[in-house]
Amino acid sequence: MTSMRIHNATTIIAALTLILSACAGSGAPSTSISLRMTDFSFLPNTLTVPAGQEITIAVTNAGAVAHDFMIMQLGHDISGDGHVGVEEHANVYWEQVQLDAGETLKSTFTAPSEPGEYQIVCGVAGHLEAGMVGKLIVVAGP
Repeated sequence: MTSMRIHNATTIIAALTLILSACAGSGAPSTSISLRMTDFSFLPNTLTVPAGQEITIAVTNAGAVAHDFMIMQLGHDISGDGHVGVEEHANVYWEQVQLDAGETLKSTFTAPSEPGEYQIVCGVAGHLEAGMVGKLIVVAGP
């Protein structure tokens, strides 16, 4: 009975953590963000950062297959029925290296200086087509 309570409490805590982290992604701009990649989505799928600031990002691949994280340049969205081809790489603002299933990587990048909505995609073949897309909202500083 005690192990059942511990299991239920652990499940509730994990669910609340996931919900709260998803809510944090769409709120006030942050210079420290966490992102989970699953098959086939980003959680949260909207991240808000201040323009021109150094951003620390922790990315975890919670999926069963490899994923990557690409921020496209402003105005260079790839349609969901499209493909991230070689020609699209010229329009990438920043790219996280590919992560295998279960891997976590922490790195930094400088947010774009121009406010706007930047598309986030997984560049692994077929993943964009499966709906693995999000957005980075860059807001002007104070």
